[in-house]
This record gives sequence, C-alpha cells and structure tokens, in this order.
Amino acid sequence: MKCLIIENGKGYFSLNGISKTALDQLTKNDMLDLLNKIFSEDVEMDEYNEERLHQAAHRIIYRNLYQRFNDLVANRTRFIDESESLYRPAIEKYKVMISDVNAPQKG
Repeated sequence: MKCLIIENGKGYFSLNGISKTALDQLTKNDMLDLLNKIFSEDVEMDEYNEERLHQAAHRIIYRNLYQRFNDLVANRTRFIDESESLYRPAIEKYKVMISDVNAPQKG
C-alpha cells in the first residue's frame, strides 16, 4: 500500500491505498494510523523530490514524514524485537496472574 504520494505538485497521504488526503490536513489520529500501518504491513512511499512538490508546506511536511517513515521501515524488525524484549517480563508476569485467576477453584 502506498501511504505517501506526490501528485500534481502536492503531497498526499493514504490510509487505505485508495483514497488520498492532502498533507496539510494530516491529523494526530491520521499520524497514529499511518504509524500502525508501517508496523503492520508493507508500505510504499514516493521518494521525496523537492522539485515535484510546489507548495512549501507540503515540501516540509513530506520531507519530514518521508525521512521518519523510511527510518521506521528500515528498522521495523529491530524496533519490534526491542519492544517485545523490553515488555516480555511484564507480559509473562501477567499471563501467570491471569491463568491463576481463571484456574478452577479447589474446594
């Protein structure tokens, strides 16, 4: 799915690969949805090209998003592995606690 698009001199983002929205309308929730897409599926982005983006605001937003998202895509596996290892002790602890609560009571 292509999440960052340059078309007709403007930058766009897409959450579904079909519809697109201008970058200057990006909300915090849209950003979170884009980040979730990056971590859950393969995404594509048009390479940043200053000459293809005619509006200064779109240039700035697109360049920053492209750099950050590109870094996340490149390091996605390492980031997921580090996150899992960081929280593994807590996950294991709560699995045991939940299984104890759900265990049949003797009596």
